[in-house]
This record gives sequence, structure tokens and C-alpha cells, in this order.
Amino acid sequence: MNAGIEIGSDDTGQSVHINIEELLATRLLVQGNSGSGKSHLLRRLLEESAHLVQQVVIDPEGDFATLADAYNHVVIDAGDYNEREIATMGSRIREHRASIILNLEALELEAQMTCAAAFLNAMFDAPRDHWYPALVVVDEAQMFAPAVSGDVPDVVRRASLGAMTNLMCRGRKRGLAGAIATQRLAKLAKNVAAEASNFLMGRTFLDIDMARAADLLGMERRQAERIRDLERGCFLGLGPAISRRPLSMKIGPTQTSTRMGTHSLLPMPEAEPENLRTVLFAEMESDPVQARPQPTPQPIAAAELIRRIAAPEPAAEAASAPDDLGEGTSADTIDIEATIVDVLQEMLADTDSAYQPDALLYQDFSVRCRMQKLVGVPLELADFRRRFAFAKGGILDPTDSRWKEVLGVAASLPEDMAAPFLQIARAALEGNPCPDDESLGRAYGTRSPGRVRRLIEYMEKQGAVVVRADFGGRRSIGIPQLGLSTEAE
Repeated sequence: MNAGIEIGSDDTGQSVHINIEELLATRLLVQGNSGSGKSHLLRRLLEESAHLVQQVVIDPEGDFATLADAYNHVVIDAGDYNEREIATMGSRIREHRASIILNLEALELEAQMTCAAAFLNAMFDAPRDHWYPALVVVDEAQMFAPAVSGDVPDVVRRASLGAMTNLMCRGRKRGLAGAIATQRLAKLAKNVAAEASNFLMGRTFLDIDMARAADLLGMERRQAERIRDLERGCFLGLGPAISRRPLSMKIGPTQTSTRMGTHSLLPMPEAEPENLRTVLFAEMESDPVQARPQPTPQPIAAAELIRRIAAPEPAAEAASAPDDLGEGTSADTIDIEATIVDVLQEMLADTDSAYQPDALLYQDFSVRCRMQKLVGVPLELADFRRRFAFAKGGILDPTDSRWKEVLGVAASLPEDMAAPFLQIARAALEGNPCPDDESLGRAYGTRSPGRVRRLIEYMEKQGAVVVRADFGGRRSIGIPQLGLSTEAE
């Protein structure tokens, strides 16, 4: 089998070849600033060698998914799977020699690093019988093997760096050949970069990167300026699979391209400033809710408020009862429980009610009950607080037998956590997606995402819930005592 592929042409127009068999044994490092043509080079390498060797692409930007349109690559959208499933697929592709593209585009940086580490480690730990040769291409390698710690947790950085180190340092004996690309050599961990014996250096401008590139190419420092003058798509190559001396080359064309294409200038829209303003601000100007300021209630002591509102003069109640109830209506004919449910539903319809203090809520509840022609307030403050928490959790009738076990579990949590827990439990019972942070925050009485996260962590530490999340950030919450779990959301 001819193991050579044509990667481009040199300054004289002669074809430049890369020996894939040699590349598998000696690995490849590609460096160049954004726009220098790294992704184009990798795409050319993948297209030309697709019929020669199994290929695995770690793709953080989704640039290489289009290879599946013309070749036999399988695209794995990492956001649709959890860590265990990703590791399982990493092991299976070695067994079945499938060429795949691990698309990490939908994930945040921390999840991308965790996912890539799980996938690479699974490939590395495959049984010896499955150590078939595979070209592992990692684009934007500085993300997965950073030279210094960044914004991600240290445990995530160590796991990702360890997986990349295994790929470049110990992968050869297991048939794994790393081909990594980076925008800046200074950002890439040195022990990862040092294991490559083949180099393709594209245009770069920073002195520190030019100096490192010149050192890797065996060039004198004064020759490093040559790297700055390279055109887009042009690279200096060196290594046993490419050339024994630094060789300038222009990468050849590709059969496929990224879905994003290349950005170019477009004519500006022709529109009058008044029309643009109408388009931009019309919806906001017509929204009366946004324009109207919300009144700030004056603080009132809870005891004073209850004394004023919840306990009116008996004589006044007796005098007004016949008129309030109306013709043909008596206090005995009013269904108090149904009225309580109706009032709670009305209060929940007001989104701001979830964030009001209990004293103001009880005042509102008392007034609404009287408007429903109840003579007195049917619930004490403590009872109202509990019933309102149940209502925010989606349980308007706590006497319903199907809520018995759920309310028993909720009783083990602090009273203010009952509403968000009941929201989760109801979603699990009904097979609905997990409530989002905004819904849980409204039930908990907070607009702070941090407080919602701490709430869920506390409930998990108490053993009331178990939280699971896939790489797409979709969360599901299980309730061990009930043997139920919400759908992922």
C-alpha cells in the first residue's frame, strides 16, 4: 500500500508528500495564528488519508462535521451524551475501527475538556486486541493541554492535560498517533508539544511564538522573521514524515469545507435611520410592563399587619355579613377549601408574589378571601405559609393520597425548601422535564442563580435528591426515596 499523500506544493510547484505510516510513528504539531489556514491543512490531511487509516477528530468548533457528507466519518454530538456514554463510544470505536468526529461545539470549555479527557482515556485504555492504528487529530489543542491553569477547575485541567499527555507520549505503542494544532505554542503544554517529531508552522506574529517555532524547525533566530511573512495557507514543514530540511509549502485544495464558510464583506443595508430605529425599539416602546415602575411596599411588622388585617372587629363582620354574601347565599353554602385553592391560584398567577415576604403575602391572602365572601381568614399564618409552599410546588390539595409519600419526604427538609422540592417531585411523578433554575428560584423566593445551585447541592447532601447532567448541560434530578427521576432538561 502506498502510504504517501500529497499535502500541497513547494515554491517551485513540485508536489509535497507526507508519509502517513511514518507520521503514525512520529506524530505531528501544527501551529499558526487564527486565519493562517490550520483547519484547512488538517482538512486536507484528513481527506487525503481517509482511505489509509482510521481517523478520530476532537473538534471543539464543529468545523469538521462536514467530512461525514463525503466520507465514512460518524459525527458524535457530545452534548447529547453523558460522560459514561462518551467513554463507552471511545472504547467501541477502537474495536470497530470507525472514523469519527467528536463535535464539542455545543459545550462550554469545562465540559469540552471533561468530555475530551473521557473519550481519549477510553481509547487509550482499550484492550490490547483493539490497538489498531488511528490518526487522532485535536484542533485548538491549547484548550485541552494548557500550559498554565485558567478559569476551569484544577481537577478538570489535570484530567484533560493527562489525557493529551498520554496521547502524545504513550499513544504510539497503542496505535494512537496525535496530530495536534494550536494557535500559540506558548499556550500549549511543553511536554505535549515536545513529543511531536513533525512540524508544520504557519503565520504567527508574537516574538515568543516565532522563536519557539524557529527552534523546532532548526532555524536560526534571525530567520524567524520568515514565519511572520507567510501567506494564508502556507506553512514551513519539517520532520521524518515530511522533509529532512525546513520546506516551504502551500496547502492544496480540499473537497469539503466548513459550514460556516469564510467571512467576507457584504453591502451595508440601505435604510433610513428612522426606519432602523422603529425596527430596533418598536417592541420595547410598546411594552407597558417594562415602562411602568414597580411600587416599593413599605415595610410593616408582621405582628402589626396580622393584628390589623386578620382579626377585624366581630361587630363589623356581623353587620356586614348579610350584605356581603348576597341574596340567596349563606356562609354555610361557601366551600371554604375550594375558595382557598382559588385564592392560592390567583396569587400564584402574579409572578411577583413568589418574592414577597410572608407577612405581605398573608395580607394579600386575607383580602382575597374576603373578596370571595368569607367572613374570616380560614388559615393562620403558619398554616398559610405551609399551604402556599405546597401551591408553589404544584400541590394545591395536600389531602390527595397521591402526594402522601412526596409530602413525607419533603417534611425532612427545611420549610423554605419544600416548594422547590415539591416542584421537582411533581415533575418526576408526571414524567416531565426537570424544572429550570428560574422556576426553582421562583419557588424558593430568590432570583439568584447561585442560591438555587446551593439549594440543590444542599438537598443532594441531605440525600433527598440525586442530580445528573449530560455534556449538553441538560439536567435531570432523581428522588431516591420515591424511586423516580425527572426527564432531562
